[in-house]
Amino acid sequence: MLPLAVIVGGLVAFFVFGGQEYLSFEALARHRGQLLQWYADNRIMAVAVFWAAYVLAVAFSLPGAAILTLIGGFVFGTWLATVYVVTAATVGAVGIFLAARYALRDYFRAKAGGWVSRFEAGFREDALSYLLVLRLVPIFPFWLVNLVPALMGVPLRTYVIGTLFGIIPGSWVYCSVGNGLGAVFDRGETPDLGIIFEPQILTPIVGLAALSMIPVVYKRYKKSRGEPVPEPLDEEPGQ
Repeated sequence: MLPLAVIVGGLVAFFVFGGQEYLSFEALARHRGQLLQWYADNRIMAVAVFWAAYVLAVAFSLPGAAILTLIGGFVFGTWLATVYVVTAATVGAVGIFLAARYALRDYFRAKAGGWVSRFEAGFREDALSYLLVLRLVPIFPFWLVNLVPALMGVPLRTYVIGTLFGIIPGSWVYCSVGNGLGAVFDRGETPDLGIIFEPQILTPIVGLAALSMIPVVYKRYKKSRGEPVPEPLDEEPGQ
């Protein structure tokens, strides 16, 4: 339970020390000049600090990851920020995934009963496809999608691949919004975080999610015809 206790402690400390005050549009608008100047003077350190802060924000399930993504786009530009955000978010997500797996999985299965084993088997059979859909379409909170695969016994390799590629489109959208924050602040406005739900943006993302489900549909089709279907390979021996 130690990893879980550390995560809960970090979340509590974030609010006790007023971390939410720094992850706000108001704070960014107020200090944007100093932030850009600091990046100009300390490029490598700025990238390292941002990347580490993003890893911790995801690993501790802190609120404000969307604001951090916008800050990344504002400071580093769309493409570099997307690289930093995607890699840092994946590393942080692996941290919370491992903590949840070793702290909660056995307890969850013992309490939930036999239906969990059946659901787990179905989820793991096409884990990559399901995980890509959950990452691509922003229906559920990011922290929840970090936990469910851990409780369902998804192999770590599958989780990393699904997370890394699944969060690229959404991260790029928010980083591009962040890249234009200067003009938004100059007009005295607040950026629209709901932009990802605009039809022209959400439609291609949903299309990618639909493509990721093709292997599942194909596998179900072969089963309905009585044809053999390859069993999924487990990454971890004895799992």
